[in-house]
Amino acid sequence: MNEQVERFFEKTGKWSEEFQLLREIIRENKSLEEDYKWMHPCYTFQGKNVVLIHGFKEYCALLFHKGASLKDTAGLLIQQTENVQSARQIRFTNAQQIIRLKPAINDYINQAVEIEKSGKKVAMKKVTDYPIPEEFQRALTEDEALAKAFHSLTPGRQKGYLFYFNQAKQPKTREARIEKYYQHILDGKGIDD
Repeated sequence: MNEQVERFFEKTGKWSEEFQLLREIIRENKSLEEDYKWMHPCYTFQGKNVVLIHGFKEYCALLFHKGASLKDTAGLLIQQTENVQSARQIRFTNAQQIIRLKPAINDYINQAVEIEKSGKKVAMKKVTDYPIPEEFQRALTEDEALAKAFHSLTPGRQKGYLFYFNQAKQPKTREARIEKYYQHILDGKGIDD
């Protein structure tokens, strides 16, 4: 028994009944281990993350780590934001909904376990799939040290910068962001380092 998981379920307020139902359903699959990660109950297969229980203001959810690989037979899977590549959620707003959807939930859990057993990976976007904003391309072209430092970063760090720079709508904002993180890039750091 994991004490952190037990405390999580003891302290839940708004989604207490729903969380308990989801936990019972997940624990019916005997190949999953109950763990505690990212401050939530996480269920793993041979150490690999499969599904996580979490709650928000408007809903509680099951988060399937490789949800993009699941067959969405019941049309329940939701991509949280356009930038989430692998994970998918099934959202719930009440206990009756969970009870009604139990067969579908079991199907998704079984699929997720089979994906882990197979070793299947989710195809993630490559750095080249992210556009380079004009202002950053100009900075890379004009500053050899910046270009060398940026291309030496890990793909995840490169994607982080490109995503952040591309979020800005105004050229002035993009330029300010590039300037702000200039030294970070030269130091080989990611946006969150």
